[in-house]
Amino acid sequence: MERTGPPARFTGVVAAFAAALLAAGGLTALAPSAAAADVDLARNGGFESGLDGWSCTGGSGAAVGTPAHSGTSALKATPAGADNAKCSQVVTVEPDSTYTLGAWVQGSYVYLGAEGTGTTDVSTWTQSSTDWKQLTTTFRTGPSTTRVTVYTHGWFGTPAYYADDLTLVGPGGAPAELPAAPTGLEAGTATASSVDLSWTGSAGATGYNVYRGGTKVLSATGTSATVTGLTASTAYSFQVAATNSAGESARSAAVAATTTAGGGGGGGGGLPAHALVGYLHSSFANGSGYTRMADVPDSWDVIDLAFGEPTSVTSGDIRFSLCPVTECPNVESAAEFKAAIKAKQAAGKKVLISIGGQNGQVQLSTTAARDTFVSSVSKIIDEYGLDGLDIDFEGHSLSLNTGDTDFRNPTTPVVVNLISAVKALKAKYGDKFVLTMAPETFFVQLGYQYYGSGPWGGQDPRAGAYLPVIHALRDDLTLLHVQDYNSGSIMGLDNQYHSMGGADFHIAMTDMLLTGFPVAGDQTKVFPALRPDQVAIGLPASTQAGNGHTSPAEVTKALNCLTKKTDCGSYATHGTWPALRGLMTWSINWDRFNNGEFSKNFDAYFGG
Repeated sequence: MERTGPPARFTGVVAAFAAALLAAGGLTALAPSAAAADVDLARNGGFESGLDGWSCTGGSGAAVGTPAHSGTSALKATPAGADNAKCSQVVTVEPDSTYTLGAWVQGSYVYLGAEGTGTTDVSTWTQSSTDWKQLTTTFRTGPSTTRVTVYTHGWFGTPAYYADDLTLVGPGGAPAELPAAPTGLEAGTATASSVDLSWTGSAGATGYNVYRGGTKVLSATGTSATVTGLTASTAYSFQVAATNSAGESARSAAVAATTTAGGGGGGGGGLPAHALVGYLHSSFANGSGYTRMADVPDSWDVIDLAFGEPTSVTSGDIRFSLCPVTECPNVESAAEFKAAIKAKQAAGKKVLISIGGQNGQVQLSTTAARDTFVSSVSKIIDEYGLDGLDIDFEGHSLSLNTGDTDFRNPTTPVVVNLISAVKALKAKYGDKFVLTMAPETFFVQLGYQYYGSGPWGGQDPRAGAYLPVIHALRDDLTLLHVQDYNSGSIMGLDNQYHSMGGADFHIAMTDMLLTGFPVAGDQTKVFPALRPDQVAIGLPASTQAGNGHTSPAEVTKALNCLTKKTDCGSYATHGTWPALRGLMTWSINWDRFNNGEFSKNFDAYFGG
């Protein structure tokens, strides 16, 4: 949220991928012919048996009849978002042996490679091939290597590629044995729409298939997964099977889990079924003018005091004070302000301190800063008798360290310490503590494509950086209202880019939160859906308040689509959510300046 005009803060990351592409190595020299005694170890390299033996990321691959280099079938794999359509197979090999890997490919930026060789992993690629072209490379296995992974993949943002007649020629390894069924399957955290599962791995397994009620629902490479898209208050049964090049094991013993109820809140009960959230410029003035707390219209159910700000970026010491008289001539006294807060609360309203904003960069990089944050925020809450906390970290407050790649298990100190600090505040104030967050799309929905600095480095480390915070605090979270403004175009779950300013953007962005999505395209790392009562849509109240203002008619279309599945336009949502909590706006001041257009539209829609 900004004090003045809307800055352009959306930082692109696509350029980093272009740089990575330019830095890719050239073609590996062709390998010499294999010895006569060597054999082809690749399983189903001609894809005549579909994808048997192969695993493709994100469901990107399929066996097709045309074009085929030979036989009746070939692989077609389609990159989407941050998924480069990698299709791989684990092959049993001999140690200290030389192997030749080859395949016929067609398309732009098609890669062929081997990893886990025990020596130097290899790859080769073609920039563009409109007809079938053979790629070949060679490698030697390490002294204890018995398995290698061979693969093909495309490149981000390019069309589908094709591969056929993949071979791995060399000394034959011992045949792979079918792995045993996994053991120790357990159900962990359950939400209204997801269940976390974990299990003990099987020797020789290279992957796992997860079944729900006898139907395969996802594949994983590790020993944990999150099953999403479930129904609230519903019992489910899950099993897991291990896979390798020999096939799939028997399934594990079943485990039962029941999703939570869809209603309620993550703390901070007492909000109406549909709530209007607004920020009140309490510590500063701008072109919208200063609004006294007592003059806030009754339409507003949650009032966020903007802003509590740190004494320095890394201190964790948050301070809040009313706007100076020199800047806001009509500002009330502290006593009048506190009395007005009590009156709002008596009328059923929630008043929160919002930390951050455009100018309030907060980096809790040390445990000392974390502890200071807890004590200083507590002091503000106690002094003004507030109901809770709004986290509005923007700019460079949150970013992920290189190597921090799993939103479920963050390691970056500024992220870990923020989570710990908020949990401490929730523990101190109890179930009535209201917790809201107002991240920008860059820090949330962009995580569908990019997360942190990425697998090769070079991406903006802030991409998706709010996701671990939201996930860790989802059981404590009252409301998430992402700022659907001051944003660049964002890819939705339809793998199309959506731009702010109309109903389509709000529909696509909100659908992502209520459906869940794989982070950076990794199907083993799915950000689970939030409950609809935890989600509100964030918009600017007027054209002066921020880029991306949406007219009342378009706001109504977005609400109709998400709550009634009407007026949806070209985007197909993954559900209908009549319990969607409501709307948030920057700001109450700008709405009053604009004759209450935003709040009047909300009241008319929800009968306020």
